[in-house]
Amino acid sequence: MTLRGRLTTAFLVVVLGPVLLGSIFVALTVAMVTRDRVTERLDHAATTVRTGVGAICRQLQAVADAIAVVPGSDRQAVADQMRARGLASDIRIGPTDAGWQDCAHPGTGAADAIAATATSGNLTVTAARQVDADFLGRLTAASGARITRTGRPTPESRELSAGPGQPLRLTLTVRKGDPAFLYAVLPALVLGAALASVAVARWLARTTTRPLGDLAWAADRVAGGELDTRVPIQRPDELGRVAATFNRMTRELQAYVQALTASRDQLRGHLAILGETLSSTHDVHRILPVILRTAQAATGARAGVVLLIDPAGDRLVARCGVGLTGDWDVPDDELTEKSVVIGEGVLGTVAATGEPRRGQGRVGDAEPPCRTYLAVPINAPITADEPGEPNAGPVPLGVLALYDRVGGDAFDDGDLHTLRTFAGQAGVAVHNVRVHEEAQRLSLTDPLTGLWNYRYLRESLRREVERAGRFGRMLAVLVLDLDHFKDVNDTYGHVAGDAVLAEFARRIRLGLREVDFAFRHGGEEFVVLLPETDAYGGAIVAERLGAAIRDRPVSIEGAQIPISVSIGVAVFPEHGDTAQRVLRAADEALYAAKKAGRDTFRPAATSANRPVIKSAVSRNEIDGNFDRQTAVVSGPRPPRRSRGR
Repeated sequence: MTLRGRLTTAFLVVVLGPVLLGSIFVALTVAMVTRDRVTERLDHAATTVRTGVGAICRQLQAVADAIAVVPGSDRQAVADQMRARGLASDIRIGPTDAGWQDCAHPGTGAADAIAATATSGNLTVTAARQVDADFLGRLTAASGARITRTGRPTPESRELSAGPGQPLRLTLTVRKGDPAFLYAVLPALVLGAALASVAVARWLARTTTRPLGDLAWAADRVAGGELDTRVPIQRPDELGRVAATFNRMTRELQAYVQALTASRDQLRGHLAILGETLSSTHDVHRILPVILRTAQAATGARAGVVLLIDPAGDRLVARCGVGLTGDWDVPDDELTEKSVVIGEGVLGTVAATGEPRRGQGRVGDAEPPCRTYLAVPINAPITADEPGEPNAGPVPLGVLALYDRVGGDAFDDGDLHTLRTFAGQAGVAVHNVRVHEEAQRLSLTDPLTGLWNYRYLRESLRREVERAGRFGRMLAVLVLDLDHFKDVNDTYGHVAGDAVLAEFARRIRLGLREVDFAFRHGGEEFVVLLPETDAYGGAIVAERLGAAIRDRPVSIEGAQIPISVSIGVAVFPEHGDTAQRVLRAADEALYAAKKAGRDTFRPAATSANRPVIKSAVSRNEIDGNFDRQTAVVSGPRPPRRSRGR
């Protein structure tokens, strides 16, 4: 029945029911007072019996439910208490008696008791009420009819069949009354009918408004954050459909909130990894993949790539990628061969203009294939050169791009904002790495000559000595000192002296291999390390460097300044078994070259009376080995870490 039907029925019962019942009772009492009196009494008795037995069944059900939900340690005590209070004559925890009649599912046989059963997991609790003479006597007293378990049918009796809520087969018998009594009880019957109509109307109203109350209660709980609240569906009517829709809405809302919570937790995890990476390393090859994977997870993208502007400044070179397809689906070590011309295509336009772009469709043959894309520029942090001085705008470093959002939807404004945030992190990371590398380079190089400084000399000498000792190789150490450099400063000035030192350093770099190291030890003194070189090879290099310095004066503002160099040569492990000793031996050899008249070299001696080794290389051989057009420039390179550290 629909809600409208229940409301209409309630109105008719409340308003017309008492009138109709009163009219019927008056008409019937005039014509058939005797017969109807019996019928009414039987009806009343049957109703009373059903109500009484139903009440007892509900009471037994309540007792069984109450015992089933209490903890197992308290269950027997509660059962005893229920029996003591007279709520049940017997309570079984476990299997039931075969002679008991279940209130909800009555059988056809005779029963010694009526019972109600409750289950909790594997536990069964049964509460029973014994059907005895006392029980039947109370029903007789309540119904006004004599009640027996069996009986012969008569006009004054009626047999009640067993059913849910009334599991007993009973026979109700009333005494045929005097018609005069009928007239005495007629007003009472009319009043009872009116009261019954009111009760029915109230019941209908309650059953109608109860679903609305449940719905309001559930809505309040959902508003309070309890998204697992559900509304019980009493009937498949309009209110039932509203309750079903409400339950579906709360389920979908709960799933959406759970998805958002999972996404938030995942994003927090990626941000934690990103923060840990940014704070623990200056390796851009580790930082950029973490930023890319975090941005991909935050936006739901299928693929992505990070490209940085190469030193030449005209192309974007791929540094890392995830999920790329087509020609860009290559191993990581080959990905750096992929590049895009700045100003061409989507990625090139973003790098050239500094403006983000997003859209759908193909982006060009030179870029990764996709259905949707989102690309933002990676810029260095904006800083002013001087306080109060306006900055020159963002410095482009590269592009961060994502492709094909999972689910097929295009990237939205929220994704753009998120990717800009990660691009900002990438810009800060790349800028910091480059600043760190530059600071490290400046801390290890001499600003005047561009050679490694004394700090890096100590580290490199120790490392090369350890390496030579580990592999049984030799290491030649040359200590060089410009002759009469003080006279150059006194005669031409310190500016000219600085220019002489810079030119001297340039010639040293031209005369060395790429694997060799050149250092400015301090003032006009320099040190050269020659890995895997013996004393003879060190003498050749010393002779060649001396000739390169001696043969060409330094031209400064029209003046030709002749310079020469004295060189000391020592070899590990021949002249020293530690870094300090071999350097000291080369330094002593330098002083020997100074005492020998300068503009020459001397090898280190192992004893005081050891003869001086003359160069076995002729001037022609030296000139032939030193070609200024093909010489390899040996200067500061990024510091190398020792394999033993």
